[in-house]
Amino acid sequence: MKTPQEPKTVSVFVPFKLTKRGGRKEMILPPANELSRPRHDNTVLKALARAFRWKRMLEEGSYASITELAEQEKIGMSYLTRVMRMTLLAPDIINAILEGRQGDGIDLTVLAAPFPTEWGAQRRHFGFPAMDS
Repeated sequence: MKTPQEPKTVSVFVPFKLTKRGGRKEMILPPANELSRPRHDNTVLKALARAFRWKRMLEEGSYASITELAEQEKIGMSYLTRVMRMTLLAPDIINAILEGRQGDGIDLTVLAAPFPTEWGAQRRHFGFPAMDS
């Protein structure tokens, strides 16, 4: 004769803390959990795609100048040049952005600000590990 099995209890511990933001409670997970999964910033991804699209259009001769391109796209030339500067990023930094591994401190505001053009200096500037030569 079988004895009835006791129900098994499974406990799961999820470390988090609650904070109030704007009158609402928000759950904050520890940084280790945030870093383990990719975090795609759609604003940065869209700007990166636009930057390379604009670069290609200029290289193909679709537009004679950045001024003409800015007028056609109906955006300010200042914004266009700041976003296009992203095409100068090191390939590994671009890959990290595309894969969502860019880190918390890198957003469109940071990328649109002046940064070094030399790739090693960029890695130091944005906090990426140095590449072996």
